[in-house]
Amino acid sequence: MPRRHRLVLALVLCAAAPLADASAHRTVCPADPGHAPSGELTAARVTVAKVDDDQDRLYEGAVWKDGALYLSDFVHSGTFPSRIRRFTPPDRWETVVEDSGSNGLTLDLDGNLIAATHDRKQVARVDLADGTRTGLVSTFEGAPFNSPNDLVMAADGTLYFTDPDYQRKAAPGGQPRTRVYRHRDGETTVVDDSLRNPNGIALSPDGETLYVAGGTDDGDVLRTYAVKDGVPGPGRDLARIGGGDGLAVDCLGNVYVTEHGERRVRVFSPAGDVLATIKVDANITNAAFGGKDRRTLFLTGAKSLWSIELPVAGLPY
Repeated sequence: MPRRHRLVLALVLCAAAPLADASAHRTVCPADPGHAPSGELTAARVTVAKVDDDQDRLYEGAVWKDGALYLSDFVHSGTFPSRIRRFTPPDRWETVVEDSGSNGLTLDLDGNLIAATHDRKQVARVDLADGTRTGLVSTFEGAPFNSPNDLVMAADGTLYFTDPDYQRKAAPGGQPRTRVYRHRDGETTVVDDSLRNPNGIALSPDGETLYVAGGTDDGDVLRTYAVKDGVPGPGRDLARIGGGDGLAVDCLGNVYVTEHGERRVRVFSPAGDVLATIKVDANITNAAFGGKDRRTLFLTGAKSLWSIELPVAGLPY
């Protein structure tokens, strides 16, 4: 079946259910997802989401859950202390986990928060009620990871995550290479070990394409992997990007790439064409769709949170 037909089929299947959080798992695309953004756009700051200190902070790993946006707030130095914040529109801003050690966040099949953590070098489930963590993936071939960064879970429960070395110094140990991993049924395997510091990771709405932003000898790229029977095949470079960080995907299958130092998001079609550019006023890290109709794109960055209303619904992680 051609890819465009598979994507249409995925959207038709979603049409039987209303737009919902991932706790009802993967019923996240409405019958009419809208149309892709175009041209040059500018996101607005969420002014309440600020920290008044002189620390080198990054907001990261945004995910929409139960009517609120969750994100990691970590100091970009030392052992990279981190906490999880919650923004409930229009103006509620609070800390929900004081010591999370987290970077990227996503949701599991039951809607629980899953975090890529650098302090324990593991992927863990986080209990938002008391902040306790349950390790899900802690080692590969007997050694700790470098610093798990971003992650996404497929509809069949397969977990994908990236392991660059940005926060490797947060705890002892690490891996000899930076890699993209797949974890399923207690087994962890390597998807790709050729990218330098793989970072953002995402899945297409139909789950048949995995996307990763990472570095090569010729610069940063957005790489795709066709997923067949739950297993990614060889990677293919879809587009060249500048300082690629986090990723988000809308319900039409377009990919939103945050380009850190460029202070922008570029929106790529599944074919690799640039559809739109969204500008911000500080270094940017990650993106996630949220809001009542999930047509609000939230963007995280250097002590900054932005939002922009778009004509298309997207995925909440």
